[in-house]
Amino acid sequence: MLNTRYAMGAPVWVDLGTPDLKAAHAFYGALFGWEFRSGGAEFGGYGMYQTGGKTVAGAMTVTADQAPPGWTLYFKTPDADATAKAVEQAGGSTVYEAMDVGDMGRMAVLKDDQGVGFAVWQPGTNKGLDLVDAPGSLCWTELYTPDVEAAQGFYGSVFGWNTTTQAFEGGAYRMVHPADGTADDMFGGLWPLSDAPEEADAGPYWTPYFQVSDIDAVLARVEPSGGTVRVPRMDLAGVGSFAKLADPSGARFALMRPQAPSGS
Repeated sequence: MLNTRYAMGAPVWVDLGTPDLKAAHAFYGALFGWEFRSGGAEFGGYGMYQTGGKTVAGAMTVTADQAPPGWTLYFKTPDADATAKAVEQAGGSTVYEAMDVGDMGRMAVLKDDQGVGFAVWQPGTNKGLDLVDAPGSLCWTELYTPDVEAAQGFYGSVFGWNTTTQAFEGGAYRMVHPADGTADDMFGGLWPLSDAPEEADAGPYWTPYFQVSDIDAVLARVEPSGGTVRVPRMDLAGVGSFAKLADPSGARFALMRPQAPSGS
């Protein structure tokens, strides 16, 4: 699962773009207990969601003419400019060219060769999220893509990711980890869009999974807080429980309650 060692190519940040920050604050506060800390005018109102004083995500206002509501994953890079060039050479594109974010780091917003958006982060004083793989924080990622083989080739070319395929009844799951990591550093999976009919209308995307300790309790708060349960709770033996949601503005994300280790 994710960890804060933040190997090169691993997810290092996640943020929400939404047309209604106030509604987002209320929704994610109700679900996870997140508190918002604005960066102020200097950062255009961009701010951080925190739990227990630790940053777990970022958030900003995004208007309809800028982009649809959604979560963006950032992958760690030693050189944002070079990674943007590698993306273009691999058939992807640059949405926003590499730029400095004060002394905190350097970022670029990109799309893969299937048109899926993501970003890269070259750390400065901000090394990444304070907390991952804990309740109320990012714990897994998943790419819904029209072509798993092409996606593996693209991200392998850009980041050097390694993959492991896990067989299960009725199929197999392709998982990824950083080039200099091990199976303990697995952070995401690649899944065919054709096998996810609930994603067909909105199309391919990277989805963040946020960990919860009581998935049923969180799910009970989704609709009263203005969100939507897109896919109800699913249980996978040996892994845990999952559900797919959308917030009040339509940004898609998922929940995960990992299965407790045997004997715990």
